[in-house]
Amino acid sequence: MNLDLLVIKAIKKALPAVVSIVGNKELSRKKGEGSQFWGFFEDKKTPFDISSQMKRTGKKISSGSGFVIDPSGLIATNSHLISPLVSEYRVILNSGAEFPAKILATDFLNDLVFLKIESSGLPILELGDSSRLELGQTAIAIGTALGEFQNSVSVGVVSGLSRFISAKSMISGKVSKLRGLIQTDAAINPGNSGGPLIDLRGRAIGINTALVFGAENIGFAIPVNHLKEDLQEITKYGRIRRPFLGVRYILINRELQKRNNLAVDYGALVVSEDMPGDKAIILGSPADKAGILEFDVILECQKQKITAQNPLEDILRKQETNKEIVLKVLRNKKELILKTVLGEKD
Repeated sequence: MNLDLLVIKAIKKALPAVVSIVGNKELSRKKGEGSQFWGFFEDKKTPFDISSQMKRTGKKISSGSGFVIDPSGLIATNSHLISPLVSEYRVILNSGAEFPAKILATDFLNDLVFLKIESSGLPILELGDSSRLELGQTAIAIGTALGEFQNSVSVGVVSGLSRFISAKSMISGKVSKLRGLIQTDAAINPGNSGGPLIDLRGRAIGINTALVFGAENIGFAIPVNHLKEDLQEITKYGRIRRPFLGVRYILINRELQKRNNLAVDYGALVVSEDMPGDKAIILGSPADKAGILEFDVILECQKQKITAQNPLEDILRKQETNKEIVLKVLRNKKELILKTVLGEKD
């Protein structure tokens, strides 16, 4: 079977499970508010006001995409759609049926949210395995492009793996750090974020999340295995646990080591963000109780080396809350072993 027929077959298989998501608000829209659709774009400090290019229609202020992962009405999409301006979220199925949606669980770390609608027998999208992706394999993005063009499809390849970016929300302007992303040249437009990135077998391999303005065909998707891990958390605990250590940090690599004359080229450098009142260690947190200080380097957590490929948050995510963890810390060129009880973030 040639490539065109495989692409068409994959799209036909996946499309019935792809949905549009809209948000409404009751307050009148003010000048300078976020755009009328949800999207993340890589934060390149580039001035770009796309909201001025959109026309407001009724109370609809935002639009995104998602896909059904359980026939009882469980839907996956991006968490950056969550906004204090939005009073209600509604899901429009591929059939045209429309339902109010409740937020079941959120994972802001991985830009994922799970919505629930009251329905049954819905077509679902099969989940693939993002750990088996290969550079150059075909990738197909599906969603509601620009919040207006439902069932938009773009075809490309997986052009990068394990990407780390800072992405800015078009609604709130908040910058989030996303890691381990799939890079693709399949066009990901504002509004179709939250929709699936699928393979030639019609299986979700990622969740479209961000694009780079001013660049040619550079988009990013969250690996579907992050979503599968969240589903396991919901099944086991009824929620997505967020283990809490209470530090701000940046991951060290060789470039950062060289630029700042650091002793190591790996680990998590504990440092506050460049914001008034920001603290590197939250008072009373497990990190504070362990005696961690600003400019410490956390080298290991539970005997696992902290690197860009194995960041601290990933290691913490696998630990049980309210149980002791062991940290290896570098301070003034001396290694320390510190212990604390891991908390859980509300």
